Amino acid sequence: MGPWRCLLLLPLLAAALRAQQQQFMEYVERRLTLLEERISQWHDQSSRYSTELRDFKNQVLGMLETAEKEREAMRLEAESAAVRVDRLEREVDYLETQNPAPPCVEVDEMLMEKQVATAKQRKNEKYTKLTDCSDTIASIRAMKILKRFGSTSGLWTKDAAGNSEKIYVFDGTANDTVYVFPRMREFTLFSATRKAARIKLPYPWVGTGHLVYDGHLYYIRQQGPFQVIKFNLANKTVVDSSVFPAEEQIPVFGLSPFTYIELAADEEGLWAIYATKEDEKNICLAKLDPTSLDIEQMWDTPCPRENAEGAFVVCGALHVVYNTRLPSRSRVQCVFDVSGTLSPEDASLVYFPKRYGSHSSMKYSPRERQIYAWDDGYQIIYRMEMKKKLEV
Repeated sequence: MGPWRCLLLLPLLAAALRAQQQQFMEYVERRLTLLEERISQWHDQSSRYSTELRDFKNQVLGMLETAEKEREAMRLEAESAAVRVDRLEREVDYLETQNPAPPCVEVDEMLMEKQVATAKQRKNEKYTKLTDCSDTIASIRAMKILKRFGSTSGLWTKDAAGNSEKIYVFDGTANDTVYVFPRMREFTLFSATRKAARIKLPYPWVGTGHLVYDGHLYYIRQQGPFQVIKFNLANKTVVDSSVFPAEEQIPVFGLSPFTYIELAADEEGLWAIYATKEDEKNICLAKLDPTSLDIEQMWDTPCPRENAEGAFVVCGALHVVYNTRLPSRSRVQCVFDVSGTLSPEDASLVYFPKRYGSHSSMKYSPRERQIYAWDDGYQIIYRMEMKKKLEV
């Protein structure tokens, strides 16, 4: 090939080299652009992950700080509880050293037979009244529903003989703790029992026939023979106890199978309402000595047990309240006057306003002339209109 041909090829080669360089530069630019986009995405993701990690770290630190505060609070509460328990144990130890143990009652069969025989001998004797009270119930003047507290069955009352304003609450038909509210206001306003003192009895009770009388609690012991316990509310000790001298006792009210003895108080003193297998159709009545718990006199009343839901005594007259198996309107349908002044035919038929169910307890207050009733968990006060027996 001659020299002149080489000179002709040089421009062609130079143009081809420039074209290749241009393509290479474009390829390198595209790769760099793609790399920059990936670097930008990685940077964004890294920044987001760093933010989330920082937020999670702050959240964990906050939770750890809260847990540490709660742990410290629980430690302080545990220390405080330990101090209170230690103080309570010292107080219990002190009380045990100050208060004697409850007396152990042994059933003397001969003494029981003698008491029953003496009381039965006085059945036909005329009752000697202790007061000049000659009132009887004419009607229910007013009714006040205080609140709903506790179980469907229970008892609430005041001291039937003293001037104390304390409210005593027996929740249920078998328990060993009595709630004591200082006044009616605390019992009415507060739904919980934080305003109430608690009295733990040495023996659990049964039924709703208990009574607070002259600074003492008279209640029926749950286990063993039917035993009346006299408990001093001031020093929290058992003063006396007595086995009720009645054989083969049965529930005194047909609609309240949990109550075997109903203790009642009126202007004349302390009474016991009960029933026995010997005369299972009718209710019996006994006058008790509140000091010795001896039975002073006993009566077989004409008031039937069937459909009876409660009873109370007013001026020496037993008033038995009746209802139906499907709770209806309660009514005093049988009255038995131990002095014979008021005959059952002359007594007023007293109706109680229809409310919720049937009464599990009805406690007469001689001082206030009203009844504290427990109706299906509701605490009710009935204020009564009174009349002289001879006017009825």
